[in-house]
Amino acid sequence: MDKDIRMKNRACIDEHHIKQFLEHAQTAFLGLVDQHIPYVIPLNYIFKDGSFYFHGANEGRKVAILTTNPNACITICESYGTMVDPIPAKTDTAYMSVIANGEVEIVTDINEATVAMQAMLDKYVPDYYQAPLSKSHIEKYQSSLGSKTLVLKVRPNNLTAKEHKLNEQMQYYPGRVVTQDLNRKSSPLAIN
Repeated sequence: MDKDIRMKNRACIDEHHIKQFLEHAQTAFLGLVDQHIPYVIPLNYIFKDGSFYFHGANEGRKVAILTTNPNACITICESYGTMVDPIPAKTDTAYMSVIANGEVEIVTDINEATVAMQAMLDKYVPDYYQAPLSKSHIEKYQSSLGSKTLVLKVRPNNLTAKEHKLNEQMQYYPGRVVTQDLNRKSSPLAIN
């Protein structure tokens, strides 16, 4: 079920740009519903082959929720700065965001899980490890609390993206005050 973006002028439909954003953004927020209560978790993730992958313990609240309701919403957002305007209501943030919905599934194929976890290492700690992950590492790994690790996947059934590009001339910086912008706008050389 696709939801329309209210501010259509900020909709981003460039698939290459969206893919690049998803490959580089750092944190995804996974939204689940625990009976009737929202539950949102920040996670490291990768976006690979059109799906979101993340990992976690094979027990706990997230897994308990997923056994009764696998529906999820994933939100990724990066802020690129605040843009000021002498009119307070026009002060705004430069950003890009993606919202996707789908069902969370446990990755049971060891090859797929290993590729996903290797891609996550390549994203967050590129070139740190000298050898690729082995399948046996993925099969045997346990957290410090003794839980086995699960690799989870969401194949989005819909995805929307919004972007508000940074106007560098109006970017806020410490020490910038409204009188600077009022003077600039009233200058005969000001570009409107």
